[in-house]
Amino acid sequence: MKVMVGGTFDPFHDGHKRLITRSFELAGPGGTVIIGLSSDEFASRKVHPVRPFPERKRALEDFIRSKGFLAAYSIEKLNDKYGSALDADFDALVVSEETLPVAREINDIRRSRGQSKVDIHQITCVLAEDGKWISSTRIYRGEIDEHGRVLGRKKENTRDFDSPSHS
Repeated sequence: MKVMVGGTFDPFHDGHKRLITRSFELAGPGGTVIIGLSSDEFASRKVHPVRPFPERKRALEDFIRSKGFLAAYSIEKLNDKYGSALDADFDALVVSEETLPVAREINDIRRSRGQSKVDIHQITCVLAEDGKWISSTRIYRGEIDEHGRVLGRKKENTRDFDSPSHS
């Protein structure tokens, strides 16, 4: 099975790990996972600073190697929210609750172009100790760590929202 997943993945947290792990589980041995990783330009839309593309790519690769997944994988640069998902030949998209609407848009566009739609597999977001979603924004603000442990210190100068940042 050929599976696609995408995101900015910074800071790389337990929610991201769940998303990547599910992608490899679906692909299975002999399958392929295509990971779209936001370009530095596309990632600059975030409400918090994002590490450079090579550093984020290295963190993804380190995690994948540490797990010993059996599917092959490639990492491609995402310059928009769709990446190659509009034209590529693949079987499934793995998304979070936050990115489900984008997956539906991808299928709508594919269908309008006469292409087959793909299966959408949604993971549930990982909750922090306080019962709220683990998100990159919350980590950056100093509220929680990448595992969802509450830290209690909050950085100023970021927009105040608690949606997950899996994209």
